[in-house]
Amino acid sequence: MSKTILITGGAGFIGSNFVPYFCEKYPEYNIINLDKLTYAGNLSNLKECEKMNNYRFMQGDICDEAFVEKLFEENDIRGIIHFAAESHVDNSIKGPRAFINTNIVGTFNLLEAARKQWMDAPNKVKSGYEKCRFHHISTDEVYGTLGTEGFFSETTPYAPNSPYSASKASSDFIVRAYHHTFGMNVTTSNCSNNYGPKQHREKLIPHIIDCALKGMALPIYGKGENVRDWLYVLDHCKAIDLIFHNGKQGETYNIGGHNERNNITIVRTICAILDEKKPRADGKSYAEQITFVQDRAGHDFRYAIDATKLVNKLGWKADETFDTGIVKTVEWYLR
Repeated sequence: MSKTILITGGAGFIGSNFVPYFCEKYPEYNIINLDKLTYAGNLSNLKECEKMNNYRFMQGDICDEAFVEKLFEENDIRGIIHFAAESHVDNSIKGPRAFINTNIVGTFNLLEAARKQWMDAPNKVKSGYEKCRFHHISTDEVYGTLGTEGFFSETTPYAPNSPYSASKASSDFIVRAYHHTFGMNVTTSNCSNNYGPKQHREKLIPHIIDCALKGMALPIYGKGENVRDWLYVLDHCKAIDLIFHNGKQGETYNIGGHNERNNITIVRTICAILDEKKPRADGKSYAEQITFVQDRAGHDFRYAIDATKLVNKLGWKADETFDTGIVKTVEWYLR
């Protein structure tokens, strides 16, 4: 019997890279992609799935408890890969409420529906549901900020600094509680900054490409010294696949690219690629469009991930370095 896997938020950036990869790799799974289709979800990013027999899209909101329960009852869901989240820090500063609702209440609704479907009582799994798993996708931002040295590991204390990261930290703890209290089979992954095809234009890399090509200023917060560890999105997708299938239940795995760059370096790299692949009409460099703007409120200085556990326990390895991934990314946006 083929098993039904629910993917939430599969029309978002990471989800729309993961869903086609997962559908193609596992033709034996029935895959339901549940997405609310907010501004960040884009069905045109899932065109390659439309002809796949094992793929079905459903529009719906994980904050709607009755809808989520009905979805589980009608589809006998045997696994969940949970991407659905509000995720843009600037938006969480302007309007935190949506982050609290989606990231906390939405995650709780999914866990509760899964618990009712899969379990008879705490630590008592229904017969035939022993292999059902809930995989929760989170962020390195739950750990707060780093100085110039050191890395986040799975044992780093949580210290979220934005409404976004606080809401994700909360959801991580609820997932953890469902494992420790009810014995539910859960795994969690915390990833560093993703980049690659299909990313919404509000995020740094597509935003810079977009502004550059339109001849607009390239805005950089502060002096551009904030550092992020950049992870190519398909490498992240492969890691999630590994954790979902082979991770140890109750465990957290950090996923990072070991590709630290500060923001000014990222922007200059993009400018150099564009100078080569789509030169400005006036012959000048896109770097001349760089402008520094007032820093973001509560802007974390540096994130960097230690992915040793994922590498050693599950054999994961990133296929792209930042230098290869960024060229592929710019080329995708140019197309």
